[in-house]
Amino acid sequence: MKVIFLKDVPKVGKKYDVKEISDGYAVNFLFPKGLAKMANVQNIAELERSKKEVSIKREVQEGLLIKNLEEIKNVTVIVKGKANEKGHLFSAIHKKELIKAIQKEKHVEIDEDFIVLEKPVKETGEFEIPVLIKNKKSFFKLIVEKM
Repeated sequence: MKVIFLKDVPKVGKKYDVKEISDGYAVNFLFPKGLAKMANVQNIAELERSKKEVSIKREVQEGLLIKNLEEIKNVTVIVKGKANEKGHLFSAIHKKELIKAIQKEKHVEIDEDFIVLEKPVKETGEFEIPVLIKNKKSFFKLIVEKM
């Protein structure tokens, strides 16, 4: 059975992929969990429309962010978290927390894909976090403080 993936499914398919999957797997796992839907003519046409919408939205967002890249360079984001005496955080700081902090500080929306964070921040201190949009790169300062 051909299906369209609505979300990423590890080792099976990525969002918007159209793949041939066994009937039982699709009917018993993918469809009930909302991970995929049947690939008929109507759903494939809908998929193409949503792909175009996403790409247009992404281009507009990239254009706005390139304009705001200089503003981001001067931003200092302060995030507080619970930490032990050595400065190791009990809960790591991920891209989503950084995006919320930037929105709160500068009212600039950044997509997770543009923030280059090799691994979550797990300790207190000052960090330079790179933001890469197309071929333009900028940094903002992250200060992690102990609560």
